Amino acid sequence: MRQYCRNRYWLGFICAGLIIAGGCANQANDLSEAGNFLESAGADIANLPEQIIENSKEGLEELSETSGYVLESAKANAANWPERIIKDSKESFLRADNLSALLLAGGASVAMHSSGADKKLAENFDDHHVFHDFTDESLNVIGHPWTQLGASVLWYAISRKNQDEFNTERAEAMIAALSVTGVATMGLKAIRHNEAPNGRDWAWPSGHTASSFTVASMLDEFYGPRVGIPAYALATLVSYRMLDSGDHWASDVVFGAALGWVIGHTFGGKHKELEIAGFKVLPYAASSYGPVMGISLVKQF
Repeated sequence: MRQYCRNRYWLGFICAGLIIAGGCANQANDLSEAGNFLESAGADIANLPEQIIENSKEGLEELSETSGYVLESAKANAANWPERIIKDSKESFLRADNLSALLLAGGASVAMHSSGADKKLAENFDDHHVFHDFTDESLNVIGHPWTQLGASVLWYAISRKNQDEFNTERAEAMIAALSVTGVATMGLKAIRHNEAPNGRDWAWPSGHTASSFTVASMLDEFYGPRVGIPAYALATLVSYRMLDSGDHWASDVVFGAALGWVIGHTFGGKHKELEIAGFKVLPYAASSYGPVMGISLVKQF
């Protein structure tokens, strides 16, 4: 019995030693792994500046190539732009239905300002602000003409780089429409030269509103209601923000919306391609068994 107890004692002692030794071994392995990790991390960190410089060089080279290609293609098309913009501008402002819409909006704008409706609405907005801080500034940036023009130029550049003629044509039309909207808006502002509710100059018409409705109208022409309705909703929010912030009178927004709608639909309607159920409609001609004329439906998958 005593021998059994002694053997049990030594057996327990040996087991405890094995457990401790195993724990130390595991800890040593963990420390070794941690050391290897730190060593590899240190090597990566040491190479990080070189990697960043190399990646930056590659990115700059690619950007330079893309910019050069876009500039060359833009220069090639630049000769046709003045004639194209003048022609589309005439259709925007001299077409009977567009001219009627602009005259009606102009008359409503004059009536709102002369009757005092503008002041009453401005006082109401001044007492009940809706947009503040981040929301206010976000809508201001989103609706800014330069933001929208910059996005259109980026669309053009990407389409050109990918040799996507379909989207290149639409991006060109968007840039042209926004350019005409900007020139028309600034010209009318210089002629009218009135103050906004917050005291700023050149209030009528609202440039943010005109530009936003130009974009919305063109997107509606290009892609239909699925894109057009959200775009119109965003343009309406931008317009409401211009009233809420005191940057514009209601009459400024009314005419700006009409101006953008007229220009956007004219440019978009002229430069969109005829589509049926997502298929491009192209002319078709054949002469296998005699002359045959018709249309073909083409879609890229």
